[in-house]
Amino acid sequence: MLKTVQQALFSTGLQLPKWLPVENKATDYEVRKYGATKWVSTKVIGMELDPAISKGFMRLFNYIQGNNEKKVKIEMTAPVTCLVDPGAGPICETTFTTSFYIPEEHQADPVKPSDPDVFIEQRPELTVFVRVFGGFTNAQKAQEELIKLSQSLQRDGQQFEENVYYTAGYDSPFKLFNRKNEVWLIKKTGEDVKTEA
Repeated sequence: MLKTVQQALFSTGLQLPKWLPVENKATDYEVRKYGATKWVSTKVIGMELDPAISKGFMRLFNYIQGNNEKKVKIEMTAPVTCLVDPGAGPICETTFTTSFYIPEEHQADPVKPSDPDVFIEQRPELTVFVRVFGGFTNAQKAQEELIKLSQSLQRDGQQFEENVYYTAGYDSPFKLFNRKNEVWLIKKTGEDVKTEA
């Protein structure tokens, strides 16, 4: 337990999902291709990103601390992602899906959650445009970085999903320096691009 708590608090030695860089001439964003992987996830419906991530994080942290069918502790991983799926109107609730990557040793057969609000998610292969930024983050900072990323992608003629985005955090609140945060926009596949034409 001490190792998991230390990892969560200080973000050292965390396992990350594997990805491949995709050729890209831009200097203000990356393009990454993630393979199909399993994540443990939870959905929170609400109006604000920050409290939704906090609530989702605690559900998932309880899962890795043993609130699962086998009562086993699972190592913390990074990043903590949050898929933001805004409601249809300006005053509609948003669906925030917070997720932890399931460590490699549990990918083939993830431990089932005990909490009915926590589920195992099979993410398909995914190509994302990524903007990396430092410091402490919040909803406003993520929104600012997301706007910069979308402007860069529009400048370069890149096709991306406009209705959803991810935030990704790599560090605990106790890490003060050299923090790493990201916003991701999902690259549209060939089929998605063709249907819009």
